[in-house]
Order: sequence, then C-alpha cells, then structure tokens
Amino acid sequence: MSKNVPFLLAGLGLLAACGGPSKQEKQDAAANTPAQTVATPAADSVSLPAPYATKSVTNRVNIQPWPAGKTPVAPAGFAVAEYAGKLDSPRWLYVAPNGDVLVAEASTVPMSMTKKVAAELKLDKSRSLRDHSANRITLLRDTNHDGTPDLRTTFLAGLSQPFGMLIMGNNFYVANTDGVLRFPYQSGATKITGSGQRILDLPKGGYNNHWTRNLLAAPDGSKIYVTVGSSSNVQEHGAEEEVRRANILQFNPDGTGEKIFASGLRNPIGLQWQPGTGRLWAVVNERDELGDELVPDYFTSVTEGGFYGWPYSYYGQNEEPRRKNERPDLVKKALVPDVPLGAHVAALGLAFYDKDAFPARYRNGAFIGEHGSWNRTQYSGYKVVFVPFANGKPGKPEDFLTGFLAGGDSKDAYGRPVGVTTLPDGSLLVADDAADKIWRVSVAK
Repeated sequence: MSKNVPFLLAGLGLLAACGGPSKQEKQDAAANTPAQTVATPAADSVSLPAPYATKSVTNRVNIQPWPAGKTPVAPAGFAVAEYAGKLDSPRWLYVAPNGDVLVAEASTVPMSMTKKVAAELKLDKSRSLRDHSANRITLLRDTNHDGTPDLRTTFLAGLSQPFGMLIMGNNFYVANTDGVLRFPYQSGATKITGSGQRILDLPKGGYNNHWTRNLLAAPDGSKIYVTVGSSSNVQEHGAEEEVRRANILQFNPDGTGEKIFASGLRNPIGLQWQPGTGRLWAVVNERDELGDELVPDYFTSVTEGGFYGWPYSYYGQNEEPRRKNERPDLVKKALVPDVPLGAHVAALGLAFYDKDAFPARYRNGAFIGEHGSWNRTQYSGYKVVFVPFANGKPGKPEDFLTGFLAGGDSKDAYGRPVGVTTLPDGSLLVADDAADKIWRVSVAK
C-alpha cells in the first residue's frame, strides 16, 4: 500500500482545494474589502488585512516525542511537571466536586476513504487525524495530595467522541458528538455502572474537526449549555447542513426546552462563567482560507440572542466574500468579539482562574489553550495564553505556557495544548492531546 502514498497525498491536497473561489473572485474581494482596524469592546483593536492578501496554505507540524527531561515552559516562579502520561488523545478535562479529574479521550476520526487510508498510514504528522478514537473517560485521583494521581481507572467507556462533562447532584452528563447522555452518579464513584439515558440529540458529521461538544451548567443549575460547531468552513455545503450548528444551545437538565442561546459562532469550544460578574464567556475558532491573518480566533462575552457573524461576516460586520449579499440583515446584527487571539491559533481550552495559589495578578483572569495552526505560513498558537482582567474587563493576551514548538525553522512540535482547568490546590492542568499527556503548572517551591 505504501507505493500509493504520493497519490493519497495528492488526493488530500485536491480535496482541500476543491470548491474555492476563482482568481477573479479573490481580486474582487480584496478590492471591495480593504484592510482596516476594528475597535473591540475590550478597549483594544485588531488589524484586519483585505481578504486573500496572502495565499492560503496548508502547513502542519510534525509531532515528535518530548525529549527526556523537557517540559513546556512557564514564566519564572512556576514549575511544570507531567501529571499523567500514556493517555490516548486527552482532549478535555473536568474536575469533579470531590477533586477527581475526569479526562475525555477522543480523536478526530477519518470519514472519507482517502482520509481513512491516510490515517492508517499515519500520514498526518500533526496527529490531528488518527485511525481510531478511544471514546472513553478516564478518572485520575490524587489521594495523598502530592500533585501526582495515584489512582487511575476507566470511568466510562463505549462512548462516541466524548468531550464535555458535567456533574449535577446525582447525575453525570457527557456530551458525545451526536448527543448528550445522563448517568446516575454518586460522589466518589470511580466508575459509572448504571445505564445512561440519551436526553438530547445533536447534529453530527460534516467538517471533520468540528465534532467537539462542550457542556456548562448555569450557576443555579436550572439550565445546561452545549456548544455545537459548524458543519463546514463557510456554509459551502448549504444552510440545511447547519441547522442547530455554529451555536450555543441551552436546555433543561432533563433535555427538554432546547433553544438557541447565541448563534453565528463558527466553532465555540471553551465555555465558562466569569467570576464575580456571572457573564458567560467563550473561545471560538474562526474560518480558514482567507489568508495568514484572517480571521482571528477570539475570546468573547456571550450575549443571549447575540449573533456573531458566521458565516456571513467576520469580526463584526466585515462581509464574508464567499457569502456576499446573502444575508445583509444578519451582517448588520453581527457583534464584535471582545478579545482577538490571532488568526488560526485554534483556541480551544478556557479556564478562569478563581483560586489564590498563583500571584494576585492571575486571579479572575483567563487561561486559554491554543491547539495551533495548520492554515498559516508561520505557525501560530501551540501555547497557553493568559488574559488578565481588571475591574471585570479583559486586557491583552500574553504567553503563559510555551515550548510546544521546537522553534527556529523546524517544523517539529512536541505537543499541542487543548483543555485547561484548575485543581482545588490552585495548580493548572493542561491537556496535551498530541503527546498523550497532561501537564501540571504550579507555583515553584
């Protein structure tokens, strides 16, 4: 089969290139949408070049094992150590009320024959595409509180690309790619033994990387929120494929009463309540193939009933050239996100820091896991950034955990951060799905 590798690679390239705009359409888009600076609600601004100012590229990293003794790099005063290893694509983390850490292990899986063969042959060196998904949740427990788990069990298996997790009372919820399940749960349980109930169906399929469904409970427990990414890049397969997608949905704990809470969010992942204000915030992956600097992923407060542009506009009311003149009514309604994170960084994880172990400047700020680019000439993301907050308002993102890229002209990377969460002791956990590890960041002793 290896003699067919060049043809498979060519096929993957052709698939990526199919259906794109013509040269004339690109020239018209660049002429009609000049470069501009957009003011954001965070009293910052973001510079947006014209569409297609640079060529759209495919530029993936080659994942290599972490060298012996090497870890990601945190600022001075912090220590980084491996919390758990030998996992199978740990994507998302959830800390139970009793301190147990639940790890959703799942992967993007191939859907076409070409991608299935490419996955089998391990042609994707970035490890974004694998030939299987573990489809389980693993429980980690640190019984002696020394910063390293000493109990590890399979909490729940046989799932379908699980991601978001939630414990409410005596119920455990998990968001599969195709629906939300509810199981009986008792505090301290190391394994789910009861049968689950499917309380909500969710749309699945479509664009291969938008299978993740995150969960968040309302502060009073009256509602649950679930994120559902788009089925495509810019609705190229038709609006009928996007029903109930590119949204944050809200529903009752029993699965009834579903409604769209916010829309026009291409791929919302991280979802958290801001400490002290009760405002909902999300991190969102924006669209591809408009050039190196378009469109910035973002971190934003989410307004109920708000529309955030996708697919008809981006970063406010900048009309998407591939959907031009289709919905001018929605373009006029599009809200400007609060904090630009940079184009193609693949912002995924989100954790507000509501503990007090870190220095005071980190309190009530937000940590964001950036999985890393594939559609940019120079790599972007591949790090955890921190967004400071003052008087309830966000500042500029700053690097916090780096070292995932080998650096220089190398195409190598050692890992890709995804989910982030805080432990009761105030340390920060970071899921590294490419390296199959979880890192712990604590204050250096």
